[in-house]
Amino acid sequence: MYIEHAIILAAGLGTRLKWLTKHHPKAMMKIQDEPAIIHVIRHLSQQGIRHIVINVHHHAQQLMKLLGHGEHLGIRIDFSHEKHLLDSGGGVRTAMQYLPKNVPFIVHNTDIITDIDIQSLSSLTAHHRCILAVVNNPNHHPEGDFSCHQHQISLTGQPRYTFSGVSLWYPEILQAFPCNTPFSLVDVIHKQIKQQSCEGFIHRGQWFDIGRPRDLMRANQHWRAL
Repeated sequence: MYIEHAIILAAGLGTRLKWLTKHHPKAMMKIQDEPAIIHVIRHLSQQGIRHIVINVHHHAQQLMKLLGHGEHLGIRIDFSHEKHLLDSGGGVRTAMQYLPKNVPFIVHNTDIITDIDIQSLSSLTAHHRCILAVVNNPNHHPEGDFSCHQHQISLTGQPRYTFSGVSLWYPEILQAFPCNTPFSLVDVIHKQIKQQSCEGFIHRGQWFDIGRPRDLMRANQHWRAL
């Protein structure tokens, strides 16, 4: 199965970045003089993604003007404009309206910079399941989120890992929820885990969560060293 569609979650207020997102969306925070979302889009494109839906809210027009419909990036971009914030799950469910029906897709947080192999996720998951890319626990989250053993995600057990902000979904998992209604994707993930319908892929490569000023600086230091 080859994945060609993705949703980037970019509607958040970016409150952890404080003054940096007062006048700009967090997706436009700079990594080596280039907006973070451009890094995300380029990575997805290099991994075979051809169509991206981006949910927008905070300073939405800036982001839409920057990206257009993706012609200059060699990819098709649609926008799911939220008048009111829909949280992560509501954002994904509403953005799904722009995707083909019954086709699996990637969900990628806009503040995650990584080299996760997107197509490897699709090789692990079975129909009706979701799969999470997980990483070693960062300093700001030492307790982790889930355990992952033989690709099975559990809420308890060892060793524990942190959700990377990158996941693969079959649309039927979310179609039971109404569009334009706020709900958390984490709640859906927990339900899938309890049903033993959530798999895990341990990523040991590059991963930065730039949602905090300190980590944004770390990501920039990493790119300067390349």
